[in-house]
Amino acid sequence: MASGGGKTEKYELDVPPLQELCDVLHNGLKNNFADAQVRVVECPDLSQAPFHFPANGLCGSPRIMDVGGVPYLIPLVQLDKVYNMNTVAKEVELPGAFILGAGAASSRTLGMNAELMPLVVTEIEGRSALNGSYFSYINPADGTCLQEKYSDRFDDCDFGLLANLYACEGKAGQVLEVKASRRTGEDSFVTCLRKTLEKFYSDKCLGLGGTFIMQNGEAKIHIMPQEFSTCPLSSDEEVNKWLKHYTVRAPLICQSVLVSRDPGLDLRLEHTHCFSHHGEGGHYYIDTTPDVVVYLGYFLPAEFIYRIDRPSNTHRIGRD
Repeated sequence: MASGGGKTEKYELDVPPLQELCDVLHNGLKNNFADAQVRVVECPDLSQAPFHFPANGLCGSPRIMDVGGVPYLIPLVQLDKVYNMNTVAKEVELPGAFILGAGAASSRTLGMNAELMPLVVTEIEGRSALNGSYFSYINPADGTCLQEKYSDRFDDCDFGLLANLYACEGKAGQVLEVKASRRTGEDSFVTCLRKTLEKFYSDKCLGLGGTFIMQNGEAKIHIMPQEFSTCPLSSDEEVNKWLKHYTVRAPLICQSVLVSRDPGLDLRLEHTHCFSHHGEGGHYYIDTTPDVVVYLGYFLPAEFIYRIDRPSNTHRIGRD
């Protein structure tokens, strides 16, 4: 596992029929949004606008991964925790996979701390990796949000500390199309999906991965400072003071991984990062304009979850 070390644990997830998931998720979304629709559709070509992903679809051997974890970031950073997307793809038995999700950039590569929006078609014999990822960081001069295309500056597929990832063969096929607008409840779009699955499938463990666009409105995000904290961060309050929060505007292209519950693998239950074509991106929390927000997403249930390099000393701080 690159220099991150650690073992890999594999857990089989429950995979209900897509039409059943449509009905379940629709009923849950109705409690949190004025308008909601979930249906089974052919995955749009994600290589086209507005996504411009390095793969066409979300289908083919879908699986999710929880790599490393927040305990490698706080209370104090463990800089030796560096991973590689190509290695991860082999570790989850899918070399050449298309991987998307949310994670931390490798400070070894960037020379600083940053949010990573992974979009990688990993290498396979006879084909090099194709890295369409973005990263965002804080401008030390004025504190503004800066976003860049990863491959414009770097040619590796490394990441650091933690990531929640969805992997597949990048093929076309049937997926869940999720539409929701005008938020009436307290939960974010992703949290509503997760809680709905948790409630309906209370005795099972499900995982979803995919992408969604916040098409209208504004959202709250955070970006980690370029410099890691030299003082131990020992509470959620201390973590939130260390993070830099921003309000950003649509359209935002988000990539999300969630699980309905933790089957005992010390998982982060949901994690979403976003990027945009207007230069804003980071860790996505929730929309801040519920009256006008509009979401359009494409998701697929995962068949397996792989827990890679689980921290031996763990805590629940900083997992929002």
